[in-house]
Amino acid sequence: MDQSEQLIVDRAHPDRIFSEGMAGDERAARDALKAQVSKLERELSGLVAQTFPHISPLDAGGETFGGPRLLTLGELERLRDRLARRVGDVREEIAERDALVRWSRALLRRMKLEPGRYKFVRLPVADLGEGGCGVWEVRPRLGLIGMLAGWWQVKLSSGCP
Repeated sequence: MDQSEQLIVDRAHPDRIFSEGMAGDERAARDALKAQVSKLERELSGLVAQTFPHISPLDAGGETFGGPRLLTLGELERLRDRLARRVGDVREEIAERDALVRWSRALLRRMKLEPGRYKFVRLPVADLGEGGCGVWEVRPRLGLIGMLAGWWQVKLSSGCP
C-alpha cells in the first residue's frame, strides 16, 4: 500500500482499516480470515492451557514482524494456515500424552498387583499425569535379604531431590 493512498477507518469497528480503493470482496475476505485466525488462536490457547505444563505453547516456526502493521491477504492466509497446523500438532501431542498416561496407569496397577514380575521398574509420577517429581519403583523389602527371598514391594519416592 502506497503512502499516497488514503486509509479509511470503519468507526463501528475501529480494528478495520481499509484503503479507499479496496473492493468489498477483499474486505469480506479479510474479515473472514481475521475471524478464522481469532478462532484458531482461542482454540490453541485453550488446548495449551488445559495441558500445561506438558504441552509447549511456543511456535518455533512463526514469522516475526517489526511492529504493528496491516497484514496483506496472503500474510493472513499464511498466518491462518500456520495456526491450523499448530492446532493439529498440539492435538497430536495431547493424544500421545493421553496414551502415555493410560499406559503408565495400567503399568502401575500391574506393578502393585505383581511386584515380583516388575523388579526394579521405575515409573515417574509425571508419566501418570500428576504433578510433582516422585517415582514409583519396585524394590526388594529388607534389601538384599528381601531380594534373595523374593519379597518385592512398590514404593513411591519422597519426591524432589
